[in-house]
Amino acid sequence: MTNSFPMHGKTILITGATSGIGKETARAFAKMGAVTGLVGRNRSKTIESANEIIYETANPQVVPFVADLSSQAEVRRLAKEFLERYNRLDVLVNNAGAVFINRQVSLDGYEMTLALNHLAPFLLTHLLMPALNASPSARIINVSSEAHRGTHIETENLQNEHGYSGWRAYNQTKLANIYFTYGLAAYVDGANITANCLHPGFVASNFGRNNGGIYDPIFRIAHFAAIKPQVSAGAITYLATSPDLEGVTARYFNRTRETRSSEISYDMNIARQVWNASLVLTGLAEPESSVLVIPSMTRQTTARKVQ
Repeated sequence: MTNSFPMHGKTILITGATSGIGKETARAFAKMGAVTGLVGRNRSKTIESANEIIYETANPQVVPFVADLSSQAEVRRLAKEFLERYNRLDVLVNNAGAVFINRQVSLDGYEMTLALNHLAPFLLTHLLMPALNASPSARIINVSSEAHRGTHIETENLQNEHGYSGWRAYNQTKLANIYFTYGLAAYVDGANITANCLHPGFVASNFGRNNGGIYDPIFRIAHFAAIKPQVSAGAITYLATSPDLEGVTARYFNRTRETRSSEISYDMNIARQVWNASLVLTGLAEPESSVLVIPSMTRQTTARKVQ
């Protein structure tokens, strides 16, 4: 391969990669020559998506990984499978997510929105740290949303057991994605790893269609005003490949434009509480051994370059 394939030799893993933004992002990386791992919940759909991209891009290194990310056992199996196959990960795109209008509970007993949108990427990223550390310059991209604005997280009610609202639960997990990103940038400080997050835009995809019933036509109508998933995929690949972002970490983007996230998202006291609760809920730490691992980060230092 030549310079026409700028990601040749790089290994990418994308969650939620069988439709919408995730699939278009996988397609873009495959065109760039990367070893491209697609994570999907449905086995046949994931394999079909991988084969389709292989055919379209002539890149044989498109690899399907099957996992239901709402299950922590599945997340752990996915990480194990990846690490057994690859010793290096250059770009991790935590894209999978959903909104659940009615409250549901995961196999682990956690509220489903929290389990899928936040705990899954939190756990997966931690488990893949050996491969990320093995890259000379790894980038972690967390797909958040402008929906995080105007909400806050009650750490004593992370699972929304009281007064559940599907949209509020979704908005809170998108804020949690940002807390995770800023905390992660501090957690890996000194390593050759950056962590950024973005709002991909409102995309014409299957988002929200999982709720069925009367909600399906509502989401169908809303998608008429949505942008194409290729536009959002372009933003993700920009964050993953742009030389201008080499070493840039702990930042929030509205597609490709860097902007400030909500004021409350810079409250590192809340970020620590969410981080430590997440350590416990994912089994990465016992309640009594949970520690504050995120150093102080002021408004001025949340957006910086790794030296």
